[in-house]
Amino acid sequence: MLEALKNFTETFLEKTEKKQIFVISHYDTDGISSAAIISKALQRLDKEFSIKIIKQLEKETIESLPQDKVLIFLDSGSGSLDYLKDLNTEIFILDHHELDLKNLKQKLQDNIHIINPHLFGNEEISGSSLTYLFAKQLSEENKDLANLALFGMVGDLLDKNIGKLNNSIINDSEVKIKKGLLLYPATRPLNKVLEFSSDIYIPGVTGYSRGAYNLLREVGIEKIGSQYKSILELNEEEMSKLITAIMLRTMNHYNGNFLVGNIYLVNFFNKLEDVREISAMVNACGRLGEPGTAIAFCLEDKKAKEKAETIYTKYKQEIIKALNDLPTLKKIEGKDYLIINAEDKIKDTIIGTIATISSSSNSHEEGKAIIAMAYNKEKIKVSARIVGKNGKNMCEILSSVVKAIGGEYGGHKNAAGCLIEKDKEAEFISLLQKKLEYEVVKI
Repeated sequence: MLEALKNFTETFLEKTEKKQIFVISHYDTDGISSAAIISKALQRLDKEFSIKIIKQLEKETIESLPQDKVLIFLDSGSGSLDYLKDLNTEIFILDHHELDLKNLKQKLQDNIHIINPHLFGNEEISGSSLTYLFAKQLSEENKDLANLALFGMVGDLLDKNIGKLNNSIINDSEVKIKKGLLLYPATRPLNKVLEFSSDIYIPGVTGYSRGAYNLLREVGIEKIGSQYKSILELNEEEMSKLITAIMLRTMNHYNGNFLVGNIYLVNFFNKLEDVREISAMVNACGRLGEPGTAIAFCLEDKKAKEKAETIYTKYKQEIIKALNDLPTLKKIEGKDYLIINAEDKIKDTIIGTIATISSSSNSHEEGKAIIAMAYNKEKIKVSARIVGKNGKNMCEILSSVVKAIGGEYGGHKNAAGCLIEKDKEAEFISLLQKKLEYEVVKI
């Protein structure tokens, strides 16, 4: 893949010598981190460019793109080749989402240049990691952007399965890695970390300051002066007791192996910070309609940091409310799947996060499909996740349903999504159930 990336970079420099560049990227952490990397790299080359951050790469969005500029898609584009092939301009795609490999040749025109690990049988790699490798091909000076690639890598949960390419990026970065409890941020007082622990949902604690205090009292962790220790400051005995208490409170939905892992720390705004926290803040800004703030925050703009902190607080409150509302939502459960229909009770911008959190709990067996739906004006956003690593190919299943009823889709085997018309809701659920049940029989 690296050799193909070298040729891709040479072609990009040739085609952008006299033309402006229009960057399109996704609104999650991976997409925002990619946009931050490319913006810094293009600035250093003194290239003229503009950036558009999108929720979904829909047909209408593609048709509205400027065709007098070179287009570069980051963390997106692989699932939209049917529409992109009709554009009359040079198109560059750096994406890690699944491709329709069977029909790829007929979709790839001479003006479309693509780097995707699925084309090379390579390891899983985030969009930001791909963008970083591209930036490094543009100039070795861009090696200082490796930390930004980590934000997307952690945001896409690819830090738990690190291969050679990701490891090389980690080595380029200035990250410090420590083992510990995977509540974040590991650098902040424990009472606040527990209270806002939406990633690992703890009944009676998440969203409740009194519940967090009670848990710490139960474990025997006291304040030091005016505040509690951080996770990084816990000794082995305290860590063990806290993990046990969380497991008991979550009815063993989380096991010790799930709760403990690598904590990634980087120097950000001249302070050692937890990469999971930075990643979550970037994600919050993107999903709450502030992608410009997110990019500026990634590039360590002080004003953007203040704004990002305010947005993040609001985002955490929305996530916690959604998790507390989860038991009241409409559900359809089959042998190997759970469909959660939030309708208008959860924002479409956070339904993917809710699906991810739900699939991370040990309350569901390995391989179960969690499909969450939420209204988005006259459309429905659908996010699908697989519990664990082994299960159905949700990208294939969603694509087959969307091809039958219309809409947009994209993603990976274990994490995919689609956007459908609201009036297709009943048809979508019915067809999705049939596909999921067929997959069970097929397996």
